[in-house]
Amino acid sequence: MDLEKYRDLIDNAIKFFWQTRNNQLTSQSSRNIQDSGNRGAVTGGKQLNGFLNLFRQVAIDTGVPEECIFLKGNIIPGFFRPTKDWDLLIISPNKKLISVIELKSQVGSFGNNFNNRTEEALGSAVDLWTAFREKAFPNQSAPWLGYFLIVEKSKKSTSPVRISEPYFNAFPEFKNSSYLDRYKILCQKLMLERHYSQCGLLWSQDDYSYGNIEQSISIDLFISSFIGHLTGQINEFSK
Repeated sequence: MDLEKYRDLIDNAIKFFWQTRNNQLTSQSSRNIQDSGNRGAVTGGKQLNGFLNLFRQVAIDTGVPEECIFLKGNIIPGFFRPTKDWDLLIISPNKKLISVIELKSQVGSFGNNFNNRTEEALGSAVDLWTAFREKAFPNQSAPWLGYFLIVEKSKKSTSPVRISEPYFNAFPEFKNSSYLDRYKILCQKLMLERHYSQCGLLWSQDDYSYGNIEQSISIDLFISSFIGHLTGQINEFSK
């Protein structure tokens, strides 16, 4: 499948991510708002809107009507909590949940946030699939659940991190691993255990460079998997 037509949208999404993030940090600094570490950029939100635009365009090109793509107020039922607001939903005219996407990023503060990202990803997936099992979205096949992540490539994210093992040994794949390695392992295991239909992981730097970390979780495969599911469900949009 030729995905080159989306290369400009991917490039623009990376630029938008860094520009928005840096503008938010500068704006908060000029107003003397105290927000510890890089949290100012995280709490500002919107950095990943370029990727929402990318995935929206992919869906439209695949034949999904625009009115079936939701980028705001994406609240659907959970099982362990009343509801969750996801980043992108595709819902057919006859109210079937077709696709769900969650977007995350990590720039700096790797030690503080890697475990949080892991717990969020696992918790959100388990919550959705349990709600699906309990008929929160009745009379339909399983939706496609995607998890897409951008991680800053830097000395801190590419250097091996020491593991504390006071009582038991960690799994060997984590030995001498960097935070980028750990995010790769996370995404691969989330798919292995079928928590997500497809994960995507990109490294990036503030000079707008970016790349895939591993082919099985590349942005190309993420888009291809998304298209494949939508193509298989396209009849739902004509009912």
